Amino acid sequence: MSVFNVDTLILGSGVAGLTIAIKIACALPDKNIYVITKADESESNTKYAQGGIAAVWDKLDSFEDHINDTLIAGDYLSNPEIVRMVVENAPNCMKELIDWGAEFDQATNGDLDLGKEGGHSANRILHHKDITGFEVQKTLLEQVESLSNITLLPYHFAIDLITDHHLEGGKNIENISCYGAYVLDQKTKKIDTYLSTSVVLATGGAGQVYAATTNPSVATGDGIAMAYRAKAKIEDMEFVQFHPTSLYQPGESPAFLISEAVRGFGAYLKNKAGERFMLEVDERAELASRDIVSRAIDSELIKSGDQNVYLDCTHLDMEAFINHFPNIYEKCKSIGIDIRHQKIPVVPAAHYLMGGIVVNRLGYSTIGNLFACGECSRTGLHGANRLASNSLLEALVFGHEIANEIIKNRSDIRFDKNLVIPEWNEEGTMIPKEKVLISHNRKTIQAIMTDLVAIVRSDERLDKALDHLDYLFQDMEKAYAKSKLSPQICELRNLNTISYLIVSQSKARKVNKGAFYSLNNI
Repeated sequence: MSVFNVDTLILGSGVAGLTIAIKIACALPDKNIYVITKADESESNTKYAQGGIAAVWDKLDSFEDHINDTLIAGDYLSNPEIVRMVVENAPNCMKELIDWGAEFDQATNGDLDLGKEGGHSANRILHHKDITGFEVQKTLLEQVESLSNITLLPYHFAIDLITDHHLEGGKNIENISCYGAYVLDQKTKKIDTYLSTSVVLATGGAGQVYAATTNPSVATGDGIAMAYRAKAKIEDMEFVQFHPTSLYQPGESPAFLISEAVRGFGAYLKNKAGERFMLEVDERAELASRDIVSRAIDSELIKSGDQNVYLDCTHLDMEAFINHFPNIYEKCKSIGIDIRHQKIPVVPAAHYLMGGIVVNRLGYSTIGNLFACGECSRTGLHGANRLASNSLLEALVFGHEIANEIIKNRSDIRFDKNLVIPEWNEEGTMIPKEKVLISHNRKTIQAIMTDLVAIVRSDERLDKALDHLDYLFQDMEKAYAKSKLSPQICELRNLNTISYLIVSQSKARKVNKGAFYSLNNI
């Protein structure tokens, strides 16, 4: 077991984590920044973001309109001050990203080609084809590689935050501080200690609690679960956004996303009979916010008994469509769907978590020395439902705020020399004989959440889900205590924690708002 002393420790290598690392590394070249990620450094929710990044760029657009669109989408549960901060800082963050090398699509006149998505009143989405997240991730990783004081450690799994609870006599401390993290090196199988006065959780979302999700397999809510175990404040977990249009391919995980921008481009949602059912649901039709569209599809499927609805692009300018969405076109073509003549089968899939670790405008959590950024955080921007293409934006703006706070006020903080951090103790543990039990329990959690805690909920379903999850929790805690830890075991524990938080906070909400909808609140 080794101990590493780090100036800034960042868990997660998506847009949130990498933005913070780059800014601190540039401003403080004598400080060491460690970025720890459990898979390949490019594997994160960022990479899979298709649509783009929302920012007021056109003279015909305004901050007030973007703010208003965000508040409406969030069903007025967003924090207006945070919304204004993010929206007004968006253009500068985008200019910086472009300066770092990110390329966004241009119109024929040389201006940026601004897209429009559901919930937006203006064209303000900067995009790179239909792989914007991939372009952003590539740009940030290129910047990281050029900075010698950033150490990027792939295949390192953060098991738990180190807090006062781990110190002698620290179990009943109320004002908790974080001192680092215990991290499993997946190659050596050793659990090392990483100490830092500034720890940032940028671990992404938790879509893998559901069977159908657009999130990659790494999105298991690790940061939120670790923060919850450390007694951080966690809120708004009942607000899970289901993307209305994932490609219907039963058994495929993650589900392939058919971007919101396709409907912004003019595609129609139709049922099996060929009817545009959104016209009767909302005056914005297909461009209503995601919570409204997802519930409309869910209702349509319940009424018809069908497995999917359809996205019709056949009436669109196909040359322009293929140029704008080449990845979507090729994916559909690869499974035998020619979108020039055929409709795309789609269903809603778990996509984004609005809740998470509560932070203030500087990114501080309720635990000392601990920040959170990106999808694992609850900043107050999204409220009850995230406006399309505000997620990468949130990570960029809060990444900027957190980096500035560390640069200006935390670069010279040191721990008490008498502080003694215990090593991870795995005495008496052994490698599990049957790993099939881990995969079985993971699928069981996904089945519980998909069947009982999806787009439309009820008290009866939530109670049943809680009973099942409690049984699994008791079973897993016994296995966790006696097993040598692996990413699979830790992810299972975290998925159970995330599921519990979603269910318990769903039970506590008595009014339907945004992405949360219970039959008992009608």
